[in-house]
Amino acid sequence: MLKNIWGPDMTLKEEELLRRERRNRKYMMDLKSENLLLNFELEAGRFTTPYLPEGIHGGWEAQACQLRGHFLGHWLSAAAIRYHATGDAEIKAKADAIVHELALCQEENGGQWAGSIPEKYLHWIARGKQVWAPQYNLHKTFMGLVDMYELAGNQEALEVADRFADWFYQWSGTFTQEQFDDILDFETGGMLEIWVQLLNHTGKDKYRELMDRYYRRRLFNPLLEGKDVLTNMHANTTIPEVLGCARAYEVTGEQRWRDIVEAYWKLAVDQRGQYATGGQTSGEIWSAKGFLGARLGDKNQEYCTVYNMLRLADYLFRWTKDSRYADYIEMGIYNGLMAQAYWQRFKTNGQHYDTPDEGLLTYFLPLAPGSKKGWASETNDFFCCHGTLVQGNSSWERGILYQDGEELYLAQYFNFAAKVEVKGQPVHLSMTRDTLTGSFHLSSTSSARQNIHENTAKYPHHPDCRAEVITVETETPVEFALNLRAPWWIQGEAVVTINGGEEMRVKPSGFVSLRRVWQSGDVVRMEMPMGITTWSLPEDPDTVAFLYGPVTLAGLCGEERQLTVKGDAASVLVHDGEREWGAWRDTFKTVGQERGIRFIPLYQVGYEAYSVYFPLKRC
Repeated sequence: MLKNIWGPDMTLKEEELLRRERRNRKYMMDLKSENLLLNFELEAGRFTTPYLPEGIHGGWEAQACQLRGHFLGHWLSAAAIRYHATGDAEIKAKADAIVHELALCQEENGGQWAGSIPEKYLHWIARGKQVWAPQYNLHKTFMGLVDMYELAGNQEALEVADRFADWFYQWSGTFTQEQFDDILDFETGGMLEIWVQLLNHTGKDKYRELMDRYYRRRLFNPLLEGKDVLTNMHANTTIPEVLGCARAYEVTGEQRWRDIVEAYWKLAVDQRGQYATGGQTSGEIWSAKGFLGARLGDKNQEYCTVYNMLRLADYLFRWTKDSRYADYIEMGIYNGLMAQAYWQRFKTNGQHYDTPDEGLLTYFLPLAPGSKKGWASETNDFFCCHGTLVQGNSSWERGILYQDGEELYLAQYFNFAAKVEVKGQPVHLSMTRDTLTGSFHLSSTSSARQNIHENTAKYPHHPDCRAEVITVETETPVEFALNLRAPWWIQGEAVVTINGGEEMRVKPSGFVSLRRVWQSGDVVRMEMPMGITTWSLPEDPDTVAFLYGPVTLAGLCGEERQLTVKGDAASVLVHDGEREWGAWRDTFKTVGQERGIRFIPLYQVGYEAYSVYFPLKRC
């Protein structure tokens, strides 16, 4: 099984992802602890002043909302991830103080309850009264506490979670299996995953019993029987439940848990198909298998589902080493996590716009023609995706490099520097993208330094190639295999060389394995030809989206536009404004159309109207 290399041994060097991490950290630190804790303090009777604090959180965090308090657990989880990845002492100190406040709330509540909502909510759902997903809410608190222990070493967090679990152990033990199955039909979030984690950390038998009680028979058993239990069902209810199964397989080794995960993926992705962005949902529900076009609207691809499906894909990749899962993750990164969060306009002097220069988060990614993204506010919305936003952007180091003994797997192509141990020897691995520009004069306000370089003439136009350079440093020569993913989007064949030697040609999809005795200073170069590809709706080959490599392109138009094509539809797009200072730009325009359309990466769309799918008229 592969191990994900991240934390102190992995340093991210990809500037765009680092920008997102910095912006995410600022957002997290700007949120005041007293506002994050408010609903917990109110529930515990520890908030005694007659006035609410300044900047009180609204939306789903408002005191009248039954999901109030859900965000804090996400925040704690994100803080733990950030600390584990970077050693950020300031954010850890803030998180540690919050955990201690939760411990004080738990004490005031009688020693067990540590929730932001009243215990009666769970008693209400037991008798069938409609309450908005109390276990989903409380799972977030557990998640934050457990991650603070697991990733940030906070012992008090584990103790609070363990005492809180006693309440659930006692409560859930008062029902028959049939009665509790009825309760599990109310969204539970990742409660199963929490019991697995706490079993792993404490070894206490109560968690085995809780895992058995939270085994959702009405979902898992039909999945194993090959039945379609997902079509038109709420997606992010079941994904966290199956993530619990994935964690259970890793902790217990029981095959039944893995069988559920694999059956779920087969039904959710393999049999269903996916949009050109990587997603499969509309209005938070799973689309029908093989029929996605009728669901193109303003509520496609919920951010939470993207985040959690990428987590699920990571499990499956680590178990199987199958590049399909890494390909899925790559599409979700560019066309989900990046396309729906922390957008920023890049402009130069004298450019002015009527819309804001930043966007925080979109709940959904609209895919209907002429759509616009709906950007959330920092403190007035707090819908579910605010939580996965801060988790997903706390550490982009995860998922780049993996290890299994003497095998290293490079799964994602983002600049990094890492340290691993092979046969007891330290190995330093770094990757830097060759931009193929020959110039690093990046803007009108840069230093204006420009080195004369042969590449400036070697590539007079956009090279349509992605070149990655991996450098190995070792104290002594050591043998291992470096496996490089050959993405599905490679045009023709990739070219791999070691120290400028003989060229190896690699077909798309899969891994190329480089096993040798590595010397310090060895350099691997992988050049991956890129181009425009089309991605049609599964039921309609003449309605297509366009991608450049793994990146979905958005046509900047406010209504549905039909494209006239002769031959390959990909030939409709050509480079447009291909270079700006020292950087190649992945921008395009249509040719041979009555009215032209400009295309830019979907993750660069801010407030513009755009279309992703286009009907074709073939000549």
